[in-house]
Amino acid sequence: MAELAALDDPRAREVNERHGDDHGVNLGSLRTLAKRLRTQQDLARRLWATGDGAARLLALLICRPKAFGRDELDSMLREARTPKVHDWLVNHVVKKSPHAEELRLAWCADPDPVVASAGWALTTERVARRPEGLDLPGLLDVVEARMKAAPDRLQWAMNHCLAQIGIEHAEHRARAIDIGERLEVLRDYPTSPGCTSPFAPTWIAEMVRRRQAT
Repeated sequence: MAELAALDDPRAREVNERHGDDHGVNLGSLRTLAKRLRTQQDLARRLWATGDGAARLLALLICRPKAFGRDELDSMLREARTPKVHDWLVNHVVKKSPHAEELRLAWCADPDPVVASAGWALTTERVARRPEGLDLPGLLDVVEARMKAAPDRLQWAMNHCLAQIGIEHAEHRARAIDIGERLEVLRDYPTSPGCTSPFAPTWIAEMVRRRQAT
């Protein structure tokens, strides 16, 4: 914890706090520290228990994802209210867990929109990698009905799923693009030069173009 405190940069913290995060440690420095520590599940649990944002990010880098139980992961997600910790927990840990599918189904149906956004992130992973058994038309129905009014983080996760369906599944591409055009979610999102807009129709078109060009 002393090492993490020494790495804290007030300017980085100021920038991170504007995005909802509560730490000022450079992520590259965190990864360097994690590489030195290597996998240490007990230490990871102790770091998580501190509640400190940087400590929790480090915990997610040095933990053993398959060592967490289903209920433990559920509790951790509900404690992970900052965007970066939430994102790393889902992507670095839950996606590698044998409980991922059970949690995906439970979280998608959760009334807490932040928890539900994790369920949609796991669904997006399945759309891209293991779509067998998913009801893609049904997912599009839900997106069409609920995305426009969803809170920001849930809306972002649903939009990502919409785009992924359009990118990966040509038979659903026209409908995915149509939903995006009609709902106009993230149409005006500020995008840096050289980056792809998160507006689903633009995102789908660009990714399909790149794949066809290779």
